Amino acid sequence: MQKDGNDGQNAKESQWKNQDEIYLFELQKFLDVVENVKDEELRKEIIAQMLKCDKRITQLAEAIFQELEKK
Repeated sequence: MQKDGNDGQNAKESQWKNQDEIYLFELQKFLDVVENVKDEELRKEIIAQMLKCDKRITQLAEAIFQELEKK
């Protein structure tokens, strides 16, 4: 996965996602389910992988937004 070194900028740009009630609801449901995983290492791995996926899909969505703004 590419690292662009703009994590602060990316966090600012992804505010659209963090203000979406459905996204936040689903994220909370995910965390509630993962909380029931007894193996702490496995729980950490699951959360870390989900965060990687979330970060990448956010990057993809924001790239699409930027392309749409250019048109």
